[in-house]
Amino acid sequence: MAERYSSFAPGGTSWLLQRVTAVFLIGVLSFHFFQLHFVTHAYEIEFAGTQARMQNPAYYTTMVLFLIAGAFHGINGVYNALVNQGIEGTKRTALKWGLTLAGIVLVVQGIRVANAMAGVSIV
Repeated sequence: MAERYSSFAPGGTSWLLQRVTAVFLIGVLSFHFFQLHFVTHAYEIEFAGTQARMQNPAYYTTMVLFLIAGAFHGINGVYNALVNQGIEGTKRTALKWGLTLAGIVLVVQGIRVANAMAGVSIV
């Protein structure tokens, strides 16, 4: 019988965060889809409307959390998939830090865009 292997340690922080972010992403993606496809139809979406939505603190916060959760969930999933495939040693360490750096850059740039859309200036 084949043995089940996962790089996620059941009950570990990484395992828990992967599941929590999945549930959060499903909920927020549903809200996002409903908001931008049923309440506001795709052909009605304009830059000014996006700016107006992003100026709402609750919407802004939700979208920034969506960005952070999505980045973590995706990067953590890619990392663990590659670990499950057998990447080890120096390659694993380089992968971990490369994905960490990519995630930080993605989140920082995403927050910069969110701030610009919301009219927030951090100087």
